Amino acid sequence: MEATTFELRGEFIELCNLLKLAGIANSGGQGKLMVSDGIVSVDGVIESRRTAKIRAGQTVECLGQSIKVV
Repeated sequence: MEATTFELRGEFIELCNLLKLAGIANSGGQGKLMVSDGIVSVDGVIESRRTAKIRAGQTVECLGQSIKVV
């Protein structure tokens, strides 16, 4: 699994936007579809909320890629 680190600039980032900024999704809309399809997990649990607030210390996994938010 490919692992990357994402540096958070505020208190949180919405999940669909994180997928876009990390390069997993081509757009926020595509990120929302990935979440709706059930292929995105946060800290090992499938996440169904497209705008879930992701904070430092959490790990997001999708399509064989892992994003550690710091």
